[in-house]
Parts: sequence; structure tokens; C-alpha cells
Amino acid sequence: MSDAQKFRWVFSLLMSLLMSCVMSGWVTWIVVGLNGHFFASWGRAFITAWPAAFSIVMLCAPSVQRLSQRIVMSRHLASNQPGA
Repeated sequence: MSDAQKFRWVFSLLMSLLMSCVMSGWVTWIVVGLNGHFFASWGRAFITAWPAAFSIVMLCAPSVQRLSQRIVMSRHLASNQPGA
């Protein structure tokens, strides 16, 4: 496995872990509130969300990175045009 492939797997693992943890916690807090069932509900929501988040990051991250580059570069090029 190349370093680029390893990076993609590690990035996807960490990004999906972070996003699943934060978003499942946030939505669980909104729906359930901070009560005695919060952590059990959060845990179930996290376990359900993480595989989906990992798959989405693996599939979509390269396209989102390319789109981000195009947006930033087009704005950078436009700002360097005379009269801009």
C-alpha cells in the first residue's frame, strides 16, 4: 500500500470518527437531553453512524478536495486579474 493510500485510510478513519462522535452526540443531546439514558443512546447512535460516515468520507473526500481546490484557485486567479 502506498503512502497516499495509507493517508487516505487514516484520514477517513479519523475524520469519520470525529464527525460521528460530534454529530451523534449533538443529535442525541437534542433528542434525548442530558438524562440517565444519554450515554447509552449516544453510544448506539455513534456505532450506527460511524460505518456510514467512514464510507461517505472514503467515497466523497477526493471529489470534495478537488472541488475545494477549484473554488479556491478560481477565486485566487480572479483576485489576481487586473482591475479586480
